[in-house]
Amino acid sequence: MSILVFRHETWEHLGHFAQTLDRLGIPFKYHELDDPRPSEDYRAMIVLGGPMSANDPAVAGEVEEIRRGLRNGVPILGICLGSQLIAKALAARVYRNRELEIGWEPVHLTDVGKLDPLFRDIPSPSTFFHWHGETFDLPDGAEHLAWSERTRHQGFRHGSKVYGLQFHPEVTPAMIADWSTRPVNCGDVATLREPLDPHGHDQAVLAAKLVESWVRSTGVE
Repeated sequence: MSILVFRHETWEHLGHFAQTLDRLGIPFKYHELDDPRPSEDYRAMIVLGGPMSANDPAVAGEVEEIRRGLRNGVPILGICLGSQLIAKALAARVYRNRELEIGWEPVHLTDVGKLDPLFRDIPSPSTFFHWHGETFDLPDGAEHLAWSERTRHQGFRHGSKVYGLQFHPEVTPAMIADWSTRPVNCGDVATLREPLDPHGHDQAVLAAKLVESWVRSTGVE
């Protein structure tokens, strides 16, 4: 069985994660926003980012699919919008952050995060890429794993198989350059005080460690 990957725009794809999954021999299949409900079984779920809100009616069906995965004990990894959709599926509030967080910013691990299997090989702090204007309350029963100066909830774990990451470890420099040209994102870019540097940091190694740790610690492999 494949990993089901919810993709909300074709240009917001797995990036660095795809290389690691290919290396591990783990197949994945993209599910586009307008696709019908998945009819096949899948071994795990990755929910990627997107420019829409987790409160948008267009993603209501996806929230229900995440809830079904939660009920069935499916390993789930959410990135940016994906983390917000998982939070919403767990009945937590999703709302506007106090400010946009776009670009390269340090992510700090909580004491719990430093001991979590997902972050066992990740230094604290580590610099990751960010692009979001919304945030979420920590879902009931979830463990708070990571934070940044602009956003308190940068990472959480629910149970032992479900993770939400507000930051973007998967993006490559080419993806960042591409995102910056998309009309839906241009308003965000215009608010930045400094140019968005696609090559500001190299997070390929960190991305590989994160997705491999998720695969192994949640039983996806």
